[in-house]
Amino acid sequence: MDKKINVGLIGYSSGGRIYNAPIIASVPGLKIVKIFERQKENVNLANINFPKSSIVSDTKDIFEDSSIDLVVIATPTPYHYELAYKALSNNKNVIVEKPFTVTSKEADNLIQLAKDKNRLLTVHHNRRFDSDFKTVEKIIKNHALGKLVQYEVHFDRYKPEIKKDSWKEQNIPGSGMLYDLGAHLIDGAQWLFGLTEEITADIRIERQGGKAPDCFNIVLGYPNLKVVLKSSMLVRENLPHYILLGDKGSFIKYGMDPQEDALREGKLPLHCPNWGEENEHLWGNINTEINGMHIIGKVESEKGDYRAFYENIYRTLLGEESLKVTPIQARNTIRIMEIAMESSIRKCTLPFSE
Repeated sequence: MDKKINVGLIGYSSGGRIYNAPIIASVPGLKIVKIFERQKENVNLANINFPKSSIVSDTKDIFEDSSIDLVVIATPTPYHYELAYKALSNNKNVIVEKPFTVTSKEADNLIQLAKDKNRLLTVHHNRRFDSDFKTVEKIIKNHALGKLVQYEVHFDRYKPEIKKDSWKEQNIPGSGMLYDLGAHLIDGAQWLFGLTEEITADIRIERQGGKAPDCFNIVLGYPNLKVVLKSSMLVRENLPHYILLGDKGSFIKYGMDPQEDALREGKLPLHCPNWGEENEHLWGNINTEINGMHIIGKVESEKGDYRAFYENIYRTLLGEESLKVTPIQARNTIRIMEIAMESSIRKCTLPFSE
């Protein structure tokens, strides 16, 4: 990786500081040259973590910098559309933190603009590169459970107290658990199984005084396959993360990929030889039949690595690969959310429609 691609990062709160900047800095060929941030605490952290990068307080300093090839937008969701539109208008390649946009119409506009400008546009759906997701993907592709009939995934937390200073907890467009964690689960299902035919959803506020949805149960209907996506802020006792049922067996998996915790602790992939490796106690349990043999035991988890997302971006910009996360996939994730919200309000099953 000899060619350097200069990156401008917009936002250095948790989205930029934890999930994007450390990974970008760990991929040879990518270099963060400018960071937009205004909050004093975040500015200080950006200066400490990236002393050779310029910290700017005006996005124009990134959009109008001809040396910057790639703009990464890691701001609250309501600002994604406007910032991505301006970046593309200034002929930048663009990565938007998930979820893509608030509405599918906004996503459509950005996709068309990127096409008109002949620029890369994608969304940071990094959870495709989780250890557990990659393990589940391998089990499904290898038909280890026979014909899969049910796929259930939980992304739960225990946070009974409402964080009142968080925009995600406010009653504003793009807030709440559906946009935050639902984006990951819907993207994963779409990647594994393609577009759903129908959607049934129950989206609600469970915590007293809550203003944004903090619980959802979404059922995606496929031919001969039921996909269940669930999340709640009131899960104190761990539930299975994945439940896969097939006509030959089952796979149950507790626990989450370790990369997020490692990033929150300030660890970097370059300094951790076991990066993305799950401890054995988190490996999933399988009970199945393969080639006439009854097999019961643990499945060693695949190694997760968020760098794969940005490595793909780098190679795509060099013309060596195609995008793994396409903008239309990210757009359809938003569209599924819109239909899920309508389904919940109308209390009925709705077909997927463009």
